[in-house]
Amino acid sequence: MPASAPPELLDTIRSKLEAALEPESLEITDDSARHAGHREAAGRFHLKVVAVARRFEGLSAIQRHRLVYEALAEELSGPVHALNVDARAP
Repeated sequence: MPASAPPELLDTIRSKLEAALEPESLEITDDSARHAGHREAAGRFHLKVVAVARRFEGLSAIQRHRLVYEALAEELSGPVHALNVDARAP
């Protein structure tokens, strides 16, 4: 597994989440190095997203996560092996 996600992947993820959620704050952390050696994730990345957005108000945790997963469907079917999501309303 590569040690870290390429910057262009992180930029794409940030752009997609900003467009879909209009977050007040957004943090994307690359945890790939912590998962080195996981056979099933070879060549793919482990990321963490912490997003605070009004878009999440009134939604359950599952609904919030679905919004993030929908925005990143292409990345989740390709280079992203695992995504840890912390989605909160302000």
